[in-house]
Amino acid sequence: MARVFVYGTLKRGQPNHKVLLDGANGRAAFRGRARTAEPFPLVIAGEHNIPRLLNLPGQGRRVEGEIYAVDEQMLSFLDEFEGCPDMYQRTSVRVAVLEWEGAPHAPDGTLQCYVYSTASYPPEWVGLPHHDSYDSQGAHGLPYNPRENR
Repeated sequence: MARVFVYGTLKRGQPNHKVLLDGANGRAAFRGRARTAEPFPLVIAGEHNIPRLLNLPGQGRRVEGEIYAVDEQMLSFLDEFEGCPDMYQRTSVRVAVLEWEGAPHAPDGTLQCYVYSTASYPPEWVGLPHHDSYDSQGAHGLPYNPRENR
């Protein structure tokens, strides 16, 4: 099982969380809540108000999200779902565990997880407001436009 850190529409209560619950896509088990160990810019960008974690470590904020243990089938599904490697790239990031369910985690409270971030984006995205947590209906006033409505 691989660990995946999700920070946007795949989190519980968000529009795309259902894909993690669909057994046809593979297995995903919630393990806990975490925050990136170092800052990254989390922006809401593009015509569909998609949350994007820009691959600029050391800039932005420490981003909150959720950790899932996923099997190979779900990892392959998520790669396709996230448009990897064109729209997003799957990279490894260290996260600090805030809450944990399930098997023990690293003694120092941090873990390496896969994350879907983007290294290619319009330069103006760096100047967009940075968020430390994402909610599709948040106070930012930029509601996510689900795929089925596009």
